[in-house]
Amino acid sequence: MRILFILDPLETLKTYKDTSVAIMREAAKRGHEIYICLQNDWLLRKETVYVLSQRLTLTQGAFWFQLDNVDELQPQDFDAVLMRKDPPFDSEYLYSTYLLEQAVAQGARVFNNPVSIRNWNEKLAVSQFSQFAPEFLVSSNQQLIRLFLEQHNDIVVKPLDGMGGSGVFRLRLNDPNIGAILETTTQLGTRTIMSQRYLPAISQGDKRILMINGVALPYALARIPKAGETRGNLAAGGKGVAQALSQRDIEISQAIGPVLKAKGLFLVGLDVIGEHLTEINVTSPTCMVEIAEQTDCQPAAIFMDALETECASS
Repeated sequence: MRILFILDPLETLKTYKDTSVAIMREAAKRGHEIYICLQNDWLLRKETVYVLSQRLTLTQGAFWFQLDNVDELQPQDFDAVLMRKDPPFDSEYLYSTYLLEQAVAQGARVFNNPVSIRNWNEKLAVSQFSQFAPEFLVSSNQQLIRLFLEQHNDIVVKPLDGMGGSGVFRLRLNDPNIGAILETTTQLGTRTIMSQRYLPAISQGDKRILMINGVALPYALARIPKAGETRGNLAAGGKGVAQALSQRDIEISQAIGPVLKAKGLFLVGLDVIGEHLTEINVTSPTCMVEIAEQTDCQPAAIFMDALETECASS
């Protein structure tokens, strides 16, 4: 197969733990051709989408790749296009989903489905499965957020477009900085944020459950906060510990899996704290490498098995 990866600049990828690199290595091992491009390498002429791409060869050592010359191709020239650009989900990301949607209309196979990426905000998506979610409020109104805090005494507030724990704050009733934090996070009441009831189970880890074509891997990565930290995100210094799915994890993943598959959300990361679903990550889920290193599960191989099957059947 010819597989096109939409990535952040290659020099920014942490090759020792990057999920996209793990998938590329698995694809190369199977003899597939790998191409890469950036988000801004997509273009539209009249009704036709094109992409400026380069074939990538994986090498050993510090210089881990070689690139061929840039070619302008149509997205349907590839067997699969993998959208692996990290958030934030800004205007440029939004425009990319429009171009990728047009690419699908031309016959391209894009994973994840760009319409579903656009429609599934990673924070708001939990509202579709509210039976698993902690109590939450989505609003830019500082007074309503204060009332929510008074109701629950201990909450977390976070932006709707963040990643890696950026912009996440824990608020308690006796916090002297409530006003300043709410003014900053809501940008003086002009930006909508999510407030969630604080879950003490975060001390045991914020679990990332990877879903591949609607099916959960048997292991999650529990991202345990470092001392003095509320956030378990690896980017915020959390420690990743692989563990078998709990019965509750299985219940959540089995309920959500069929919906994800029907929406064309091929690779998804569910975030679960204790018994509760807190986020559904559809843009560029990670944690494959950590799970592979700590268990007998090989997520990149499972992903490629599923991708090969999906492309062969369509």
